[in-house]
Amino acid sequence: MNADALRAALARPGAPSSDFDLNPDVILPGRRILRDAAVLVPFLETGSGLRMMLTKRSSRLKHHPGQIAFPGGKLEPGEDAETAALREAQEEVGLPGAEILGQLPSHETVTGFTVTPVAALIAPFDPVPEPGEVAEVFTIPAAHVLVPGNFAVERRQWKGNWRHYYTVPYGPYYIWGATARILRGLADRIDADRG
Repeated sequence: MNADALRAALARPGAPSSDFDLNPDVILPGRRILRDAAVLVPFLETGSGLRMMLTKRSSRLKHHPGQIAFPGGKLEPGEDAETAALREAQEEVGLPGAEILGQLPSHETVTGFTVTPVAALIAPFDPVPEPGEVAEVFTIPAAHVLVPGNFAVERRQWKGNWRHYYTVPYGPYYIWGATARILRGLADRIDADRG
């Protein structure tokens, strides 16, 4: 897997995803109001192939403490997804800049956000985690999360019901939920290019 293969996959059409994809019995309220957010999906080219940068959220956060996530957050007034994703990555991990490769389809979360993933190529840099939000910044081989066969479906109880979700663990990192679902969508597009 290299940056050219990633660009080709991003050029293919994709469908929006949701935390509810694996839970068809969930009845969503018809008049729900979703807030716009964006995340940066950062790839780093190395001699051994592409790597992906992820963060481990601080255990002190009110929402999603300790979870593996992309840098990102809510759009501020007047921002588009790319601007917000880059701003959040700079604030959360000190990312100095990135080459935008393209956007992935939006993803609706159970917490009421429409998240736009923005894929980017980044140069090596020394991350500076924002201590109030980020406990750790790390990279994993992109090939691991870009193969559909590496994903599993697990379940847990949430608000009294069983909720199914994708996982794609790597070493000590349990990647699941919205992050895993976004990655699964990208893996499916790359897999279609392989076929």
